[in-house]
Amino acid sequence: MADQQLLANMYHTIQSGMVRVGRALHYTELATELGLSPNQAREALHDLVRTGVPGVWLYPNTDYVASFAPFSNIPTQYLVSVEGEQKWYGQ
Repeated sequence: MADQQLLANMYHTIQSGMVRVGRALHYTELATELGLSPNQAREALHDLVRTGVPGVWLYPNTDYVASFAPFSNIPTQYLVSVEGEQKWYGQ
């Protein structure tokens, strides 16, 4: 399992990415942001999900973030808008 500092950095990077671009970053993008190899980032992403952080899960049998509380990476009926811009979905 990845160390706690890496998991905390990954959590922050995913959450910041959701806010910035309106979707969860792919693990290859996380690798670039965190200075990891793509495989290290993919493994750390799975480690983060396995910690049981509430509202965080991957789409089944994939490496794709489905939900990262309070955001959903999959369109839902819960539209989130800031200053008239809707680019997020809520859980």
